[in-house]
Amino acid sequence: MIVRFRAVLNPFRKSCKKCNLQAMTIHEFGSYRLDAEAEMLFQESEPIALGRRAVMLLRLLVERAGTPVSKDALMQAAWPGLAVEESNLTVQIAALRRIFAEVDGGATWIETLPRRGYRYVGPPVVTAESGADLPTSPAHAASDRPSLAVLPFSNLSGDPAQDYFSDGITGDIIAELSRFRSLFVVARHSSFAYRGRSAEIKRVGRELGVRYVAEGSVRKIGSRVRVTVQLLDAGSGYNLWTERYDRELENIFSLQDEIVRAIVAALPGRLEDAGRETARRKRTSSITAYDLVLLGNARWRQLTMKGMAEAREYFRNAVALDPQYARAHVNIAWTIVCDVFLESPATATLDEALREIETALDIDDGDAWSHGVFAQLLFLRNEDAKAEIHFSRALALNPNDADVAAVFANILVYWGRWREALTRIGAAKRLNPFPPNLYHWYHALALYSGHEYERAVKALMEARSLDRWSHGLLAACYAQMGRLGEARFEAEAFVRERSRELNENGDALPANTLDLAQARAGRYRDPADREHFLDGLRRAGLTG
Repeated sequence: MIVRFRAVLNPFRKSCKKCNLQAMTIHEFGSYRLDAEAEMLFQESEPIALGRRAVMLLRLLVERAGTPVSKDALMQAAWPGLAVEESNLTVQIAALRRIFAEVDGGATWIETLPRRGYRYVGPPVVTAESGADLPTSPAHAASDRPSLAVLPFSNLSGDPAQDYFSDGITGDIIAELSRFRSLFVVARHSSFAYRGRSAEIKRVGRELGVRYVAEGSVRKIGSRVRVTVQLLDAGSGYNLWTERYDRELENIFSLQDEIVRAIVAALPGRLEDAGRETARRKRTSSITAYDLVLLGNARWRQLTMKGMAEAREYFRNAVALDPQYARAHVNIAWTIVCDVFLESPATATLDEALREIETALDIDDGDAWSHGVFAQLLFLRNEDAKAEIHFSRALALNPNDADVAAVFANILVYWGRWREALTRIGAAKRLNPFPPNLYHWYHALALYSGHEYERAVKALMEARSLDRWSHGLLAACYAQMGRLGEARFEAEAFVRERSRELNENGDALPANTLDLAQARAGRYRDPADREHFLDGLRRAGLTG
């Protein structure tokens, strides 16, 4: 049981006189606040009874958030100069986990790294000196445009199976707002980090680096849909605008447009933007086809072989209902492109993907998503000059598309242009401050190409979890740095997980372990870059 109290006499707390003479470091994460100097943990305004050892461990973990912290470093922080059993560390970590377990998902915030130590992987940590304003995030600081995040709309239908619909409505509104060049719109992935969470708006604004936040709810009943939306000033929490819409489901697209125009008009100084004609996607006249696309979107985002196959069937069924539905065509192509990048067994061909994307662009040449998918397909077909044209077209149509910027960064690395890649991935991370793990891989791969091995390791350690390719790249980095013990450890993890993946896909294992990475290495256009990638893995112990 965790005891909370209004006033706490902490024997380890610094004297009041000392506290008044110097600013104290405050770490905020989720609903928690760690006063590092006073050695106190609070949830909102309530202090939590927590021993000094646990506080010191927590301080080190959050100060190195996303990075592994060795057991030796933790024990030195909590028991400096003392020889203690490792079981003491385990007890204190368990105490921290019990505290965080009181919030949804909190039990997983401190990750155990077998034989290595622990890592904090919870909500982003914002650090400031007490009495000072919390720092503005890079996303906010990097743009003088009005900055906006749209949080996932709540599903009020009473049926969790309808979550895909409210998520789809939110995603479409984010996509349409992103097309306004005068706005800075946070990417869907970062906004959806707040899905199912009750978050204080000022905190959301700080964490996402935005001035304005939109939120709402969706209730789908029979042939009707009710949507409530509000726009808030994240700095003050003031409600700028609220509206409730009650429409027939068949009017869902005009409703989305109306919401987008209302949000833009409600932003201070942006009334004129709301009235401008912007290029609109050519949508479907079939609400059933639209529903199938939303269902397919929920499947492909799982990024699994099964999810891609299921998504592709949803999209094909949508095309059968409306052959002029461009988004359904391009999404078929997208699942095929993903299968190739994920190195899944081929169930569809790049030729089919080409037919689908060309059909989509014939229907609607002004869709940024279609050009982004086409660019990746052209790269896989070794048509690099055309691929770059379509990447540029996608970003011109939607400068707020973080995913296109991130993927373009990855492709630039394979083209040998790692410096440009770093610029692109930096922009993507500003638009998507809570990025998917893949962004960190793209970032690290660019740094590896630039022989910035230590920085590449740090980029990979920002990920919430490490997949097979992250282990492989870590192995290569450590080997190039001469840290061969860590390199071998990561190489073993890569071989183990990559072999498991091939087994699950029904593929034969190669005779040499280096061959596990040959397909990925083959994406490099310059043989010297390809050899540099393989050299790191070879030094880490892979054979071939």
